[in-house]
Amino acid sequence: MIEVWTWPTPNGHKVHIMLEECGLPYKVVPVDIRAGEQFKPEFLAITPNHRIPAIVDPDGPGGRRLALFESGAILIYLAEKTGRFIPADGIARYTCLQWLMFQMGGIGPMFGQLNHFRNYAKEKLAYPVERYMNETQRLMRVLAKRLAEAPYLAGDEYSIADMAAWPWVRGSDTRGVPLADYPEVKAWVDRIAARPAVQKAVQVLADKQRSAPITDKERDVMFGATQFARR
Repeated sequence: MIEVWTWPTPNGHKVHIMLEECGLPYKVVPVDIRAGEQFKPEFLAITPNHRIPAIVDPDGPGGRRLALFESGAILIYLAEKTGRFIPADGIARYTCLQWLMFQMGGIGPMFGQLNHFRNYAKEKLAYPVERYMNETQRLMRVLAKRLAEAPYLAGDEYSIADMAAWPWVRGSDTRGVPLADYPEVKAWVDRIAARPAVQKAVQVLADKQRSAPITDKERDVMFGATQFARR
C-alpha cells in the first residue's frame, strides 16, 4: 500500500486525485504544515525539501521501496506505474508533459505567490500583489486559449496535466481572479469537479482544513525563521 504524506492543499490534492482515479490503495499520513510537522525527522527522511506531498511505495520499480517527493514527479511515476492518464504516443505524451510542466513552473508558483501576498503577508504591499495578479491573469488567459481548442490540457483525454492544474485553478475566486471571467476554464473546472474520484479525493483530510486567520506562530513556521532554518 502506498503511503501518502500530505495535507489538504492544491499540491496534496493532485496526488489524492491521481490515486483515486487509478484505484490504487493508499494510506494517508497527515503532515500538518501549520504546526511544523514537515520538519520532523521521519518526514525529512523521505523528502529533504520538507514540502508535501511525498509518497512511499513499498512495491516500486523492481519490487524495491521507493520514496518520492515533488508532486509532478509523483504524478508521472503513478501514471507510468499504472499505464493510465498519460498518453503512450510520443507527440501526445510530450503535449501532456508540457502542460504538466506549465502547472509546475507557472500556475503553482505564481498562483501561490498571489495567494501569499493577498491573503497571508503581514505587510500589505501593492507592488507584489499587482505583479502576481497580472501574471496569474496571464496564465489564466493561456489556459482559456488552450481549453478553447481542446476539452483537456493534453487534448481530448483527461490526464495528469489536468490533475495537476485543477486543484490550483478551482480556487481562483479566492485570489481575486473570478472563474466567471474565463468561461472555457470554468467549464473545464466544472467538468473535472463532476468526476466521482475527484469528489472523493478533495475530501482527503478535509476535516483538517480551517478558515481561521493564521497565527503568529503558524506564520513563523510557514513563512518565517522556522521555515528557513538550516537543516
